[in-house]
Amino acid sequence: MRGGLGALPLVLALAGASSFVLLAVAMATDFWYIIDASRLEAAGNGTAALSSHSGLWRTCRLRNKCYPLINPFWHGNANITDSHRQLLYMHGTFVILMPLSLILMIFGGMTGFISILARAYLLLLMTGLLFLFGALVTLTGICVYIAYSAAAFEEAVCLLRSKDVLVEIDIRFGWSLALVWISFVAEVLTGAVFLLAARVVGLKRRCEQAL
Repeated sequence: MRGGLGALPLVLALAGASSFVLLAVAMATDFWYIIDASRLEAAGNGTAALSSHSGLWRTCRLRNKCYPLINPFWHGNANITDSHRQLLYMHGTFVILMPLSLILMIFGGMTGFISILARAYLLLLMTGLLFLFGALVTLTGICVYIAYSAAAFEEAVCLLRSKDVLVEIDIRFGWSLALVWISFVAEVLTGAVFLLAARVVGLKRRCEQAL
């Protein structure tokens, strides 16, 4: 097996583990979206904590406790606008997609381990496609989150009486989202290497049959 696949198993292990760990850390942290209102707070003598950072599940004030986001799957018969309902749907979408990507990576890791040991062409091929599908799920979740953040920003702008306040506020994506992007790249790399391993195994079997 080592003679046939070379360093591919090591690359698969490193890339797959990195993708899983980075996505898990990103989902567990609250620095996806950062609102830095330190200049506005300084102008108001620091009486109100306006700065915050948020993740998939909650929003945290820099000097106060964190509080959970509204449950996107249950909001009762609350009287909410269509734009708010759309935000909840988008929130629920990426909250489902990100854990789903983790689950796919777990299954991919199990099938990948077996396929590497058995040098099974079809299993290697299916594992590669599974990781690529998981990467597509991750990318979709990222796109939905970015669209959700943009829609939430537009909603906040509509609620503000004075748009001049936005000049004093720095809004940006945080390092948690950067980890998701890196995880996505590692996931694509893992899937591509599995497909390469399947090709190597297939070509080796053809050579053996030709002999």
